Amino acid sequence: MDAKRMQIGEVAAATELSLRTIRHYDETGLVAPSARSRGGFRLYTEADVARLMVIRRMKPLGFTLDEMRSLLEATDRLDAGEELRPVEREELLQRVRGFEEAAQQRVLTLRTQLERAEEFAATLRGRLHDAGGRDTATASRTDA
Repeated sequence: MDAKRMQIGEVAAATELSLRTIRHYDETGLVAPSARSRGGFRLYTEADVARLMVIRRMKPLGFTLDEMRSLLEATDRLDAGEELRPVEREELLQRVRGFEEAAQQRVLTLRTQLERAEEFAATLRGRLHDAGGRDTATASRTDA
């Protein structure tokens, strides 16, 4: 069965990544299109889109391109269905576990940062309320 193939614009819409970003990931070897059209356009499968989504989720957590590549290589090997030596399989699983732990730690850090940002915004709201609820932009518009 032929997998559905999408052009880069469709992939960009599905992943909310820019065309430039997708091309960059292709150039760096993170995600290569599965095929090319007769006209030379990149064609991507659902598996390619899933791979891009992994990258998209890693980026805001601060993972580098090399780290993304390392995780993708590990998951590719584990998913390939090839027979792996037990030691090799365990090494790959350990690599994935390491990324899972790093992701969890980074999520906790982001939650802490978000809490602090929310506290800061609440402080500013309180100050505005205490000052009569008028900010300078509102005051200049209504005083004119």
